[in-house]
Amino acid sequence: MVDPEPAVLELDDIQSGVLRPRPTPYAATYILLRIDAAAAGRELMRRLSEVVASAAHPTSPAGDTWVSVALTYHGLRALGVPQASLDSFAWELRQGMAARANALGDTGDSGPDHWERPLGTSDVHVVITALAPDGDRLDAALARARATYASLDGVEAIWRQDCHALATEREPFGYRDGISHPGIEGSGIPGSNPHDPPLRAGELVLGYPDELDPSPAMPQPAVLGRNAT
Repeated sequence: MVDPEPAVLELDDIQSGVLRPRPTPYAATYILLRIDAAAAGRELMRRLSEVVASAAHPTSPAGDTWVSVALTYHGLRALGVPQASLDSFAWELRQGMAARANALGDTGDSGPDHWERPLGTSDVHVVITALAPDGDRLDAALARARATYASLDGVEAIWRQDCHALATEREPFGYRDGISHPGIEGSGIPGSNPHDPPLRAGELVLGYPDELDPSPAMPQPAVLGRNAT
């Protein structure tokens, strides 16, 4: 059987942080939001859609600087996504990391009871990530992100974590991160190792064939799944 031609990814509809390697060195900030009103949450998504950098435009809005957004299962529910659609998402997303702690090896001192609140709780709805090569460009990205929720009633910022690579380009645990970035079939974005064949797109992006399945299952309606990860 001849493998089908690889699909060309719709880069305009995929976040830059999904496909493009992060800068080295880097500075980053993670902000967690809670949605208290579905209408406000949907307005937040509309505003964020104008701030998030797409994989098609790595030089916009600021080169290696970007804002990306992730939603939890509880966040999708807070937005008013129907239960039938929520049930179509992968069971790992529906369970959440705290419920899967034993399977993930997060036990003992690393267990959910010791996690900093609100991590691991149902209050975490939206994760905003701002990433840049340095602090000045990070501040600019954060300003764009903050403008989407700061004056929006019904959305609350509940946690923030700042992080950066050390001057040695090593993580606090002592290893160098970011040395491996796989190429993704159909993206046109090369991987860090030119000798490695690109991965099937569905290994990372929903709605495309993966290494095992030419027609993998996708959350419904398809607009919520295709080009997500």
